Amino acid sequence: METPAKNIEALYSNAGDYIKSKAELWKLKLIDKSTTAVSSIIDKLIIVFIAIIIFVLLTIAFALLIGYWLGHSFWGFFIMALLYGIVGFIVHTSRDKIIKTPILNSIIEHFLN
Repeated sequence: METPAKNIEALYSNAGDYIKSKAELWKLKLIDKSTTAVSSIIDKLIIVFIAIIIFVLLTIAFALLIGYWLGHSFWGFFIMALLYGIVGFIVHTSRDKIIKTPILNSIIEHFLN
C-alpha cells in the first residue's frame, strides 16, 4: 500500500514533468509561428522587390514616352515626378489606413493561427 508521502512525491514528479513538457510545447509553438511569419515576410519582400523593379522600368518608359510626345525627355520625367509626388502625398495622409493596419493585421493573423 502506498503512503500519502509517496503519492505526494509522485505528484510533484509528475507536475515537474508536466511543466517541462508544457514549456517545451510552448517553445516549439513559438518557433513554428516565428518561422512561419518570417518566411511569409521574406516571401512578400521578394514579391515587392520584383514589383518595384517592374514599376521603376515602367516609370522610365512612361517618362520617355511623355517626353517624346512633348519634344524633350526631361518634361516626361518632371510630369512623372509630379504624379508620384501627388500619389506620395495621398499615401502619406492615409498611411495608417492603407499601410499600418493591414501589416499589423497580417502579423497578428500569423501568430494567432
